[in-house]
Amino acid sequence: MQGMCRDVKTEPKQLPRLGGNRAALFAYAMAGIDVMAFFATGVSLVTYFYGYMNFSIIKSANAVTNFMGTAFLLALFGAFLSDTYFSRFKTCVLFGCLEVVGYALLAVQAHFRQLRPFPCKDVPLSQVNQCESANKGQLAILYAGLYLVAIGTSGIKAAAPPLGADQYDEKDPKEAAKLSSYFNWLVFFLTTGALFGVTFVVWISENQGWDWSFAVCSIVVGLAILFLTLGKSLYRNNVTNGSPLTRIMQVFVVVLRNRNLPLSENEHELHEIHDKEARYDTEILRKTDQFKFLDRAAIMRTDHEASTSNTHGPWKLCTVTQVEETKIVVRMLPIILSTVFMNTCFAQLQTFTIQQSTTLDRKIHKFEVPGASIPAIPLLFMFVLIPIYDRVFIPIARKFTGIPTGIRQLQRIGVGLVLSALSMAVAAVVEKHRKSVAIKHNMVESATPLPMSVFWLGYQYAIFGLADMFTLVGLLDFFYSESSSSMKALSTAISWSSLAIGYYTSSIVVSIVNKVSGGWLANNNLNKDKLDYFYWLLAGLSVLNFGFYLLCASWYKYKKVDVNPEDVVPKGKIDMSIV
Repeated sequence: MQGMCRDVKTEPKQLPRLGGNRAALFAYAMAGIDVMAFFATGVSLVTYFYGYMNFSIIKSANAVTNFMGTAFLLALFGAFLSDTYFSRFKTCVLFGCLEVVGYALLAVQAHFRQLRPFPCKDVPLSQVNQCESANKGQLAILYAGLYLVAIGTSGIKAAAPPLGADQYDEKDPKEAAKLSSYFNWLVFFLTTGALFGVTFVVWISENQGWDWSFAVCSIVVGLAILFLTLGKSLYRNNVTNGSPLTRIMQVFVVVLRNRNLPLSENEHELHEIHDKEARYDTEILRKTDQFKFLDRAAIMRTDHEASTSNTHGPWKLCTVTQVEETKIVVRMLPIILSTVFMNTCFAQLQTFTIQQSTTLDRKIHKFEVPGASIPAIPLLFMFVLIPIYDRVFIPIARKFTGIPTGIRQLQRIGVGLVLSALSMAVAAVVEKHRKSVAIKHNMVESATPLPMSVFWLGYQYAIFGLADMFTLVGLLDFFYSESSSSMKALSTAISWSSLAIGYYTSSIVVSIVNKVSGGWLANNNLNKDKLDYFYWLLAGLSVLNFGFYLLCASWYKYKKVDVNPEDVVPKGKIDMSIV
């Protein structure tokens, strides 16, 4: 009888038959549809602000970047709720409903004429500054709708990607191989959604009206929420394990309490839970040598205070794993900061480049391409190249490097940063040519499109599309893989925060450059502005930023995990055909 008990106890734990590709499909759909609505709105807002809300060019650009930045930054709040109180699924549903309401409010304002100022988009450029401004009530409705959308989409961005990734067990070699490919296909679905957004939804706004466009966004996000709920019975849901931010704060508090204690070189003298005490989904992280001062949080006190008080509370003693979670976040910060400037450049493609497109010939035979649909060019490149990258490049690279992802995530991010700098240089050359065409045909003051095809802008967009393919996938994969199991949503939100800071930085950079340069971008007329100088400046700063990134990437140390033998799925040869 005792032998039978021992056999039962040592038998490897079996996971329920949940998750996998079919469960991840619902997360793909939710994330893709959310991006379809959000991206279509983001690329169109600059023309909506300028042509319908009577904002100036700079105010329009800054309003867009502030909105986009807020949407990505609030992902940290969504991640906090997801990791602490809700499951990823509940977070997606709750925040998705807020997004639906936001789009509906924007649709109402766009539909009723009295809720907007009198449009002056047909007034000559020389008289634009004389147009009627939106009043406080109209602005209140506009910003209420916009920031409900920002809050809603932030929660989906924080929870949907890790919801899909949670459907693969990292401890199972076969599923871990699938997970290495998950983020490539996630970005493929994001790209597909964005492609529909900048073509179909933008076409609706240009031809049927903004009220129809916002209404469609509200409806499709609502349908996405409904579709996500259909897969609820299939999900391998995460179990909330308290706030990761609280655990990080606990480490710093205990370090401060133990600041006078000597550090020991013996790792076994530090506090850690044992394998048998750990839950199945708990990672036990190995101690690393970086940031040794944080190890004081895991020192078990032996002084008088230890004998007279409870030293085992979460604010008095931390585990090595908890300390290592904190170290991971600290190590990630330089990486995220070194990718911010790329997203500052990306913001220009959604503001100034969209405005450039409105000055160019957008006709293909009798069809006129909406200016806000120009971002479809990099999306088409990504749509084609992501499957090629996943199915062709990675298997070939894997044979040479032995790395499941072909090249490491940090190498992939670096390639994207180089391409970003090249994109800004190409943008400067194209803008110089556009202005020369305006001068040559004496059309500097004219609102008539220049005799120059809008597809000249495709060069900078195509290069940046490649940059985004490398960097965005690399960031998502890097932060999810490197974070501990209890802070996956937070790590995903950290990767989105790079975009957020980039958008905010764009507003600051535009304002500073405009002031210091004496008005490169102050004429409210791109034919008179020196946008090409601005692009050259961004290209130069991108090169310097890449040098900073190389230092950060070479300094980073990857996490190491101690595996509980009782929890590991029996290993076998990985079938690389599933990657």
